[in-house]
Amino acid sequence: MDKARETALKALHEVNEKGAYANVALARSLRAVKLSEVDRRFATELVYGAVKAGGTLDWMLRRYLNRPLSKIPPMVRDILRLGIYQLFFLARVPASAACNTAVEMTKRCSHAGTVKFVNAVLRTAAREPEKAAFPMGKAHEAENLALSLQHPEWLVRRWIEQFGYEEARALCAFDNAQAVLSLRTNTLKITRDKLIERLSQEGVEAEASAWAPEGVLCRRHGALDDLPSLQQGLFQVQDESSMLVAHVLAPEPGEFVLDVCSAPGGKTTHIAALMEDQGRIVALDVHAHKIERIAENCERLGITSVQPLLLDAREAGARFSCQADRVLVDAPCSGLGVLRRRPDARWRKTPEEIAALVPLQRDILRSAAAAVKRGGVLVYSTCTIEREENEAVIEDFLSQHEDFILENTGDFLPLQKRTQKMIQLYPQRDGTDGFFIARLLRR
Repeated sequence: MDKARETALKALHEVNEKGAYANVALARSLRAVKLSEVDRRFATELVYGAVKAGGTLDWMLRRYLNRPLSKIPPMVRDILRLGIYQLFFLARVPASAACNTAVEMTKRCSHAGTVKFVNAVLRTAAREPEKAAFPMGKAHEAENLALSLQHPEWLVRRWIEQFGYEEARALCAFDNAQAVLSLRTNTLKITRDKLIERLSQEGVEAEASAWAPEGVLCRRHGALDDLPSLQQGLFQVQDESSMLVAHVLAPEPGEFVLDVCSAPGGKTTHIAALMEDQGRIVALDVHAHKIERIAENCERLGITSVQPLLLDAREAGARFSCQADRVLVDAPCSGLGVLRRRPDARWRKTPEEIAALVPLQRDILRSAAAAVKRGGVLVYSTCTIEREENEAVIEDFLSQHEDFILENTGDFLPLQKRTQKMIQLYPQRDGTDGFFIARLLRR
């Protein structure tokens, strides 16, 4: 049995049938088997590639099936998806290898009839690739873009309407690019320059971020868990654009800061570092296991000023009425700005989910605002690019809260100042994850 493909199949099955995150499922599968570095990279490529291309692979598969895809056993579906992905998207993999290994994997999970079925489907696809040609022409513009750049058609149409065709294409292409591993220096223990030097000694090709003074981008690295610098708490994995949030909040040592949607603690621990670990930070989350993650990250980073607390963000205002110097609302959102880092997410989102999130975001922001003392700061952020989750939420809030004013958020960016009252980073324009930040002051 091909260990790399078998490892990939296990991870892919967890994602498709159990709702696992691709990175978590892959890490679990890789830990369960010993692979060479070459096989490890191949398994990773198979998982992220097949997950990212999910809907497109299913559309292609249907061109070669004589039965509904839903009628095929789940594990066999995933074997076929891996096979189609290799045939159409990995030119370096011989068709015979893609077909033969799929047949061998099917033998281990099904009967002879299914083995013949898998073999026939994949060999037909290898012989007749034209059957899976994407529709062309002006009438099929959105469908073609969705299939060729592996995004749901509803989302592509939404972006074409919002940005125009060329920008929508650029945004989809950005999502499909390999995400660079982004780290935040734990400045309580080390400087960024010293961290980059240390990472180089550990075999990591790293460089300074142009967006955040603590940010480090890793262009080449091995298994993250194997880095001593991670275990020693010298850095925290955190998206480059999300590092801007703590700077916009601009906490001071000795203050009381409330982070109402804090797990897994990236922004919380960044706030603690900016405060030199002096003061009080209460980090809320509604899930007990996420509270544990915050505590674990704080312990690894050597942070003592954070108090994790199991509490619904919508109860923050009643619990901490007018007490906090600064409050951060990193709201639950659709995550449409970070799809390149979450290949499984694009196929799980729906327009209905976005609409359903807005009332929750408004409720959390209203509650958080009640916890801000006079003269205090309230920051609202998301990792989406949807106006209804971002600017519209702030506009609705300000229309009902005359005691809050919108500050010039762009003034508080650490390295690349902007003139906008509210900051919206777009992947296709800014070359970083999509992110929204607004800073408000309570008078």
